[in-house]
Amino acid sequence: MTVHPIIAALRKHKAGVVLIALQIALTLAIVCNAIFIIGQRIERVNQPTGMHEENDLFLITQQWVGAPSADDPAGLEKLDSMEQSDLAALRNLPDVASVASIRSLPLLRSGSVGGLGLKPLQQKSTINLNFYYGDEQALPTLGLQLIAGRAFTAADIQNKSFRDQSEPPLAIITKSIADKLFPQGDAVGKVIYFDSSSTPTTIVGVVARLQSPVDTVGSSLTWNSALFPVRQVANFSRTVVRAKPGRLEAAMRAVRPALYAVNPMRVIDEEHGVRSFADIRADAYRADLGMAILMSVVSLILLAITAAGIVGLTSFWVGQRQRQIGVRRALGARKIDILHYFQFENLLIAGIGAVVGILLAVGLNLWLITRFEMDRMPVIYVLIGVLAVLALGQAAVFVPARRASNVPPVTATRAA
Repeated sequence: MTVHPIIAALRKHKAGVVLIALQIALTLAIVCNAIFIIGQRIERVNQPTGMHEENDLFLITQQWVGAPSADDPAGLEKLDSMEQSDLAALRNLPDVASVASIRSLPLLRSGSVGGLGLKPLQQKSTINLNFYYGDEQALPTLGLQLIAGRAFTAADIQNKSFRDQSEPPLAIITKSIADKLFPQGDAVGKVIYFDSSSTPTTIVGVVARLQSPVDTVGSSLTWNSALFPVRQVANFSRTVVRAKPGRLEAAMRAVRPALYAVNPMRVIDEEHGVRSFADIRADAYRADLGMAILMSVVSLILLAITAAGIVGLTSFWVGQRQRQIGVRRALGARKIDILHYFQFENLLIAGIGAVVGILLAVGLNLWLITRFEMDRMPVIYVLIGVLAVLALGQAAVFVPARRASNVPPVTATRAA
């Protein structure tokens, strides 16, 4: 098959060629970036938090009614006693594996952030990080992987008012922090300082990972976390519970009766008082899932419109070329030759559109980087996009091309 007749035929239909090529170029540019965004969102939604068997976890948030203030020693002791009673009642539930007092959880959108230095009174922090507070049951309940050092013991735990900002003497940090501060792998036993303080804090353990309470994917804060052996006491509390495998629903249902039996003077919100971590994760990533679905729908619509455009234009050209098709058939062209003719013609148009689309896709990605701080799109997405639009063009042109190949030579000649 020679290219010259095809190019000569396309010159007679310049407007249609330009329109289809531009449509393919725009589709390629938008779809490549849309798929890249979808991939990023899916990767974000599926990334691990560092907690083991998340589907067995749930969070209890409640507030006592008429409780004393934690600002004085007597009130602090009373509130801590009330919280300890709650923890004991929850641990006695038959469907509960472990319970821990906690102040925040990954993806909860509620937490504290601060700075960390290697010297006392260091004004500029070496790194920024998330602060977690929990008791000696925090690590096993959350299911964090301890890779160095030790976990907290009951003797390590301090009872502090929620407003007490004094630095704890001990901390467990994530591997992300340990690798940045102590690349030799000797973080355990080292002394660090938080928020420009002169009070030293000794690292007693390192966990593999613990994600930020706020969705900060791409930020340095995402995996920079420290857990302190502190039970923060206030007139409200958060408790994380690990249910026995397969017993999450039963454990969650038993929480309210058990806690009200200990002390009815409390408020546990019906909707958010007892929440599974699966629901917390779903809420945190709701916007990401929505964006992924929206981009998928837009991509499918664009691809469908492009395919429809190719089908419509090719069908129009087939109708206009009845005589040329008949002449070719009369001169000995086989059905497969006519089919290949239109397929190759479409491949030329799609190839032109793909070249322009590559430039548009890269330009669109650069614009998104400057305006929305997106990552640079890997070349593989563009290559996949090119193959996709070329395959789409071949699939779309097949039906009208096959119809053209079935035109009888005699009928086409008589039509002239």
